[in-house]
Amino acid sequence: MNAVAQRPNTDQLMRWLATVPDPEIPVLSIVDLGLVRKLAWEGGTCVVTITPTYSGCPAMPEITAGIRAALQEQGLNQLRIDTQLSPAWTTDWMSQKGREQLQGYGIAPPAEKAVNVSGLMRRKSEVVVACPLCGSDHTRVISHFGSTACKALYRCQACGEPFDYFKAH
Repeated sequence: MNAVAQRPNTDQLMRWLATVPDPEIPVLSIVDLGLVRKLAWEGGTCVVTITPTYSGCPAMPEITAGIRAALQEQGLNQLRIDTQLSPAWTTDWMSQKGREQLQGYGIAPPAEKAVNVSGLMRRKSEVVVACPLCGSDHTRVISHFGSTACKALYRCQACGEPFDYFKAH
């Protein structure tokens, strides 16, 4: 275990947290997914505030344990992990790197912004979802409910393969 000589800055903390994978989509870190909302110090305690993708996300205990393990590995033992539900998480918080990682993993990333510039949620409309396997835009939804609550199931009409689409929300 590394000893922390001085209080790490936010950038260093984010680099450490970027090693914590999302339990449901392990190619994504919790940082690239946009779950880390705030990092702060209260006295000698490092406070990490996270927002789950859904208020009842079953992966939260595993994510919390991953955060704790990653920071304790760096010598940070005085930790508090807070959960913030408002504002609700949105796919707009995902990094470009995270979107590319989804694509490479075979999951189509969100095809549109979830929130417009006014801060209002966008009206759901038919969006073109490109196949993450062959790149074709000739796809169709099979089910609005995929392997997890945040995904829908699509099929590519060009290559015939089914794939998950990470829904914008």
